[in-house]
Amino acid sequence: MPLVIAVDGPAASGKGTIARALARHFGLPHLDTGALYRAVALAALRAGVGLEDARALAPLAAALDLARLDDPALRDRAAAEAASRVSAVPEVRAALFRLQRAFAAQPRGAVLDGRDIGTVIAPDAPAKLFVTAAPEVRAGRRAAELRAAGLDVDDGEVLADILARDRRDSERAAAPLVRAADADLLDTTDLDIDAAVRRAIELVSARLGQSF
Repeated sequence: MPLVIAVDGPAASGKGTIARALARHFGLPHLDTGALYRAVALAALRAGVGLEDARALAPLAAALDLARLDDPALRDRAAAEAASRVSAVPEVRAALFRLQRAFAAQPRGAVLDGRDIGTVIAPDAPAKLFVTAAPEVRAGRRAAELRAAGLDVDDGEVLADILARDRRDSERAAAPLVRAADADLLDTTDLDIDAAVRRAIELVSARLGQSF
């Protein structure tokens, strides 16, 4: 059975950084599934397609080229906000489902991070983490990232965006953000990134019966 590590959690919880560290530690390929939705959202914005227009969005998702995941524009706030809306469209999720399943089914396994990895994409993964943190802490991290990129930031607006994304991700009908019943909880509110990565490795190693 491939070694699949599923890492889920809300925006700015640290799940992406943790997932990349786990991939390095266990020697596995990594997929940021959120980037898939950001890529579809960015394509929609550039094509002038409505972010709830299922008929127009589905072909964009079906034609997605993984090479697009290196586009720096995917990290922009606009792409992230649009991705949260696009990801609520069932036709988009269906179009990207097969791609994610194929990535997880590689012979060596893989690390995938997103919002429905442990519940929908890889429900049989032997190791699952649900990474979270207090909304105010996550908003502070996101604001710091944006300032580091040279952008003007209003802390209140960033927090409002985080809370709005949490609501959309948790309340959507298609594959909502929810902790899998067998996922280990990793709350990074009071952890720096090094401590969070160490704890993640400990949790996954314990699941796999390995020493870390």
